[in-house]
Amino acid sequence: MARDPDAIERDIEQAREALATTLDQLSVKANPQRFVEAGKASVQERLNDPRVRYALIGVGALVAVVVVRKLFR
Repeated sequence: MARDPDAIERDIEQAREALATTLDQLSVKANPQRFVEAGKASVQERLNDPRVRYALIGVGALVAVVVVRKLFR
């Protein structure tokens, strides 16, 4: 049984719209800027942890002492 050409065109148009919507959603999810922002937020959150912050300060101080010692030897 043959379908009405108008019904076929409507189905095709609905499928196109659904595909366009899906592609728009994928482009938003796969946006590299979104990954960069998420990475920045993650690093910022870790640096706000006092344990990490003080550990980095300690490592920086140790490196500074070693460099100064090497310069004056």
